[in-house]
Amino acid sequence: MGQSKAARTRTVRRTRRGGPGPGVVVLFTCIGRRVSLLRSFRQAARKLRLDASFYGTDVCALSPALQLCDEAFLVEPTTHAGYIDQLLSIVRRQAVRLLVPTVDLDLRSLAEHKPRFEELGCRVLVSDPDAIDTCQDKRRTFGFLRKNGFDTPVTMSVRAALAADRRGEWHWPCFLKRWDGSADRDNAVVHNPGELRCYARRIPNPLCQELLEGTEYTCDVYVDFEKKVRCVVPRRRIEVRAGEVSKSQIVKHPDFMHGARRVIELLGAGPGVITLQLFFTRDGRIRFTEINPRFGGGAPLSIQAGADFPKWILQELTGRRPRIGCDAFTDGLTMLRYDAEVWLQEADLKGTKVEV
Repeated sequence: MGQSKAARTRTVRRTRRGGPGPGVVVLFTCIGRRVSLLRSFRQAARKLRLDASFYGTDVCALSPALQLCDEAFLVEPTTHAGYIDQLLSIVRRQAVRLLVPTVDLDLRSLAEHKPRFEELGCRVLVSDPDAIDTCQDKRRTFGFLRKNGFDTPVTMSVRAALAADRRGEWHWPCFLKRWDGSADRDNAVVHNPGELRCYARRIPNPLCQELLEGTEYTCDVYVDFEKKVRCVVPRRRIEVRAGEVSKSQIVKHPDFMHGARRVIELLGAGPGVITLQLFFTRDGRIRFTEINPRFGGGAPLSIQAGADFPKWILQELTGRRPRIGCDAFTDGLTMLRYDAEVWLQEADLKGTKVEV
C-alpha cells in the first residue's frame, strides 16, 4: 500500500534534551523573526517546571526563529489550499497541544477551522471568525467602534472623502491606508485631492482616515481561555520600524486600560493576547484606531514588565489557574530593540518539508 500524505512527512533530528518524547508541544505558525516570543515561552516553561517543546512553521528555512525551534516545518504559503491540512498533519503527528499564530496572514483560516484542531486535542489561540473580520477589515473596525460609542477617527472611502471635500466637510491632510492592510504597508499621508487621487491608484483597497496628532499607544490585552479580559498593558510607541515597534515604554494609564478592556469585551475577541492601538491627542482625547487579534511585535516589553502572557497561557493549558493582577506590571519600563544574529553552518539548517 502507498503511504498517506501525513506518513510521507519527513522528520528531522530532535534538538530536545531529556526523555524519549515531548510533554506539552506548542506550535507557532509563520514564526519568522519572533525569537523573543519563542524565548519567553521557553522561559515560562522553565518557571513552571513544565516539560515542553516548541515547534515552528514557515515558508522558508532561512527564518531566524524557525532555526531556534525544537522542530522546524516548512509549509506552503497561508493562501495555499493545502495550508490548513499541512498544519493539521503536524498537529496530529506531533501531538501538538497549543497552536499560536504570530501574524495576521492565517488568522481567518485558523478561526474558520478551529474545530478541526480541537478535535485533535489542540487549542488554537485565535478569536472567532466574526471578531477576526471586524479587526482585519478597517471599515468594520470603524463601524464597530463608532456603534459602541468609542472615539475613533473619521473613516470613509476615497470617493466619499472627495465628495466631502467638495462640500467643505473634509480636512487635509488625511491618512490613506488599505482597509485590509497590516504592518503599516501601503500607508500614506496625503495633503490635497490631487494627491489623494494619485495615491489611491497605487494603493490597493484604499481607505481615507482623519489624520490624528498626538502620541500613539499600543495596549496588550490578555484574554483568558474563558474569554475574560484579565490584564491590559499600555505601551507608548516611541519609534516604529517596518511596521513594528522598535522603541517603546510602559505607561500605566488607567483610562487607556479601562477603554481597551471595554473594546475587547464588547468585541468578544480571544483567547490569547489582543493588540489594540490608540492615540492620545493633544486635546486630551483617547481615540482608538486599530485592533490586531494576535500577539503584537512589542509584546516582549509587556512580558518583561511582569505581564507574563506565556506563563499564564501555559498554566491555563495544563489546567492550572494563573494568578493575574490586572495592573501587576512595572510602569515606565522601556524597550530599545536592536538586531541580533543566528549563526548556522549548512548542516545545521532546519526544515522538515510537509507534503501537501
